[in-house]
Formats: sequence, structure tokens, C-alpha cells
Amino acid sequence: MNQTTDKPGNADEALAAMLGRAATGGGKGRLRRWLILGAGAVAVIAALALLGGGDQGAAGRYITEEASTGKLTVTVSATGTLQPTKSVDVGSEQSGTLATVLAQENDRVKKGQLLAQLDTAKLRDAVAKSSAALAAANASVAQARATVAEAKASLSRMRQVAELSGGKVPARTELETAEATLQRAIANEASARASVVQAEAVLKTDETNLSKGTIRSPVDGVVLTRKVEPGQSVVAAMTIPVLFTLAEDLARMELQVKVDEADVGTVKLGQPASFTVSAWPGRNFPATIERVGLGSTITDNVVTYKTVLTVNNDDLALRPGMTATATIVTAQRDNALLVPNAALRFTPPKAEPKAERSLVASLLPRPPSEAKHGTATAVPGASQVWVLENGEPRGVPVKTGVSNGRFTEITGGELKPGMAVITEYQEAKK
Repeated sequence: MNQTTDKPGNADEALAAMLGRAATGGGKGRLRRWLILGAGAVAVIAALALLGGGDQGAAGRYITEEASTGKLTVTVSATGTLQPTKSVDVGSEQSGTLATVLAQENDRVKKGQLLAQLDTAKLRDAVAKSSAALAAANASVAQARATVAEAKASLSRMRQVAELSGGKVPARTELETAEATLQRAIANEASARASVVQAEAVLKTDETNLSKGTIRSPVDGVVLTRKVEPGQSVVAAMTIPVLFTLAEDLARMELQVKVDEADVGTVKLGQPASFTVSAWPGRNFPATIERVGLGSTITDNVVTYKTVLTVNNDDLALRPGMTATATIVTAQRDNALLVPNAALRFTPPKAEPKAERSLVASLLPRPPSEAKHGTATAVPGASQVWVLENGEPRGVPVKTGVSNGRFTEITGGELKPGMAVITEYQEAKK
């Protein structure tokens, strides 16, 4: 709804008012003087009109819009990519040549299923070597055990002879030597047993390496990428080479978006959202906020926060890596009192003092004082809107709520639905 407020009347109206006062003011002599004065003023006005200086122009006008109740939805936009909820990079810890590669892209695989096989000839040789070392260690233990038994028997006979001879034979040094020989035999047996444990560990490691020459699926899922071919050499160095990338379940995915630091304060867990992808124009996919990252990422001096949304992909329309534009609903009001944001920004213009009076005004008596346009002032530090009252703007204090960038919720104050708030002032065309 638009309203127009005009300025006070022009010089002709002032002249008519002057003549009216003269007519009611008394005698014929006074009337004659006023008539002479009026005739002179009319002549001056006519001359000024010929010179193009008579019309002062129409006043400006206030543009208004009614405050109304309605639904307000506040959203935040962010972009990101779709990813599986759980993806696994399958690699090889062993170096070698790939003898066979059995899995293809898009193949569904089960946990433990064979994906690829390295040439395991060297690994089998290592197992055979460690097995032989274990056998040698076990033989050393048996030999050490026999040496211990022999040393024990020899020492036992010497002690028996010494007891029968009353300590005369054998000599004390011979007994001490026999005792030392037994202790060395016991120590050698313990060392041989330790060698067996070590050989068993080496054998177990070689057997594990042999088993790792066979690449199997660690999860039930789908093969997203295959990066190797049969005959290709695999070198396991500082990093494990990736042979396959598996997705555990594509029916449930996640959308990882970057939320700007100005919006992250309003994004909470569980908020509803929707997103679109280029592959399916016009289709909105629902999602839900699952996690809002605490750590920030700075790209080109822009601070963003990683936010994860859960997505149902039962029809498998979405694929990993798709770029999506998400709209997150941060606030929603069903029956809110709304005003345009322009009404909250509006401030009435101040009346501009005139530098000098016009020639017509200087010849005529001063008319009654005019109401100055836009003399109302804003309340510092308070939110308010302006309404028209008797053609003049009046400030109405309000309490604001959420905003969607165009409309703002009014949660308190004197403003009522249907009241026309001022959004703009248009100057008169000259």
C-alpha cells in the first residue's frame, strides 16, 4: 500500500489566506490597503512565473507495505560431495608381481572373497627356509638336552665315588669341573629352546606374508575402483599401494559440505536439509545433519567447517563423488508476524533548512508555521519500524527474531498485523 504526503501550499494559497484575513479584519481603509498590496503581489508573482520561478514542485512520498503473518523459513546453502558412509582402500603389504586380478569395478563382493593374487614363489621359499631353521633349532634343543643328561650322570658318579672313598677321590677340582660342565649344558639347552621360539616366530611371519600375497575383501560391499592389472608390479615401500577401493553400502551415503563461518552458528545436529545434483535436475534429495565439525578449513582466506549429512540412497540414484548443493533449514516459523527487512533499515529523511526565502515569500506576510517533514528520529540501539500517522512518520519499537534475508520475524513490540510500515521514501521529481 502506497501513501503520499504533500508539502504545505504554494504562494497563491498564501496570498488567498492573506486577502481573507484582510477582509475579516475591519474597515474599508484597511481593506483598500490590503487590496493594493495584493495587487502588487499578484503582479510580482506573474512576473516570476514568466521567469520560470513560480512552482516549488510536489513533495516526495513514502512507500509502505503491510505487516503480515505467514510462514518463515531460514536456510543456509553449502556445497560438497557425496561419499560412502564407509569406504575401504584395499592394498598390498607385500611387493611382487600380480599373477591374477579377479575383481572388476561395480562387482559386489563378500568378506573374505579373493580379489587378486601375487606371485608367491619367493614367499613360499621364505616359508620353507624358516621351516628348516625351526627344525634345526629343535635338533639343537635335543642335542643340548642330551648334553645336560650326560653332565648330570658324570657328576652323580663322581659324587658317589667321593662318598665311598671318604673324600679321597676324585679330587675336589674334578668335582667342581663336573658341576660347571652341568651348568653350561643347562644354559646351552635354554639357548637352544629360545632359538626354537625365534625360529617359530620367523616361520609364522613368513606364513603371514605368504597369506598376504592373496588379496581378499575385508568387507561386504561394491568395488568402486580397480587400479591394477595382471602382470603389474606392486612395490610396498613407505606407503601401501592401493589396488581396490570398496564401498560397504551405497544404499546409505553421506554428503560432506563446507559451511561458511558466518552460518555455522545456526547449523545444529538433526536439522533437516535437501540437496540437488547435476545428474538429476529438478529433483530434491532429503538429508539430515549428522555431524558439524569443530575444526576449520581455510581456502582462499575463506573459513569453512566440514558438515556431514546422512542420505538415503535406496534407489542407488546417487553415486560417490557427485557434487551437490545443499539447503539446510536452520529455523522455521509457521505463523509469524513478518515485516520486510527494508522497513527495519528505513530512517525518515531530515527536513533540510532553506538557505533563503523566495522573493514571493519575502513580499507576503509569513504564513502560519509549517509542519516540518520527517522530524522523527530513531531510538539509538533499538529496533523499530516506521508507520504513517497523520501524514508523518512515527517510530514503533519492535523486537526482532530470525530473518531469511528478505523478511524478519517480529516477536514483540507495538506492531500489529495489517499495519503499514514504511520501506522507502521517494524524492519528488524536479
